Amino acid sequence: METQDELNLGIGTEEAVTLKPANVKIVNVKIEPIGDKNDKGEIIKKKGEKVSCEVKHPEKEENIKISSIKYENKGKLETSGLWINKDSEGKIRKGSALAVFMNLLKASTIADLKDKETGTCLDDKGYLSFKAY
Repeated sequence: METQDELNLGIGTEEAVTLKPANVKIVNVKIEPIGDKNDKGEIIKKKGEKVSCEVKHPEKEENIKISSIKYENKGKLETSGLWINKDSEGKIRKGSALAVFMNLLKASTIADLKDKETGTCLDDKGYLSFKAY
């Protein structure tokens, strides 16, 4: 039987720590399925796949994950996830957010992103994104 000890929790005094934009090093790259999950956390309806980069941030001991990019698209700054979007040949679609990011870091494959260093910025919601503008 599940306990309900959390019902007695009060409000703490510590606010969430927001990391500042900085240069980060990509230490690991993986492709994660994204979709609706059941109560066990298993994906039951897949919406797509996204590249998730584990990075070393200078202000944090543990690595963090970043899977979005802020870049210029049609004259406007736009934030987008690093979605796997393939063309008719099964390659990453030219002009997609992921392709823009890979070109910026001179990576010919997704795996080539590992060990690259790049800048970050805050998106509209205050989360860190890769900076590509």
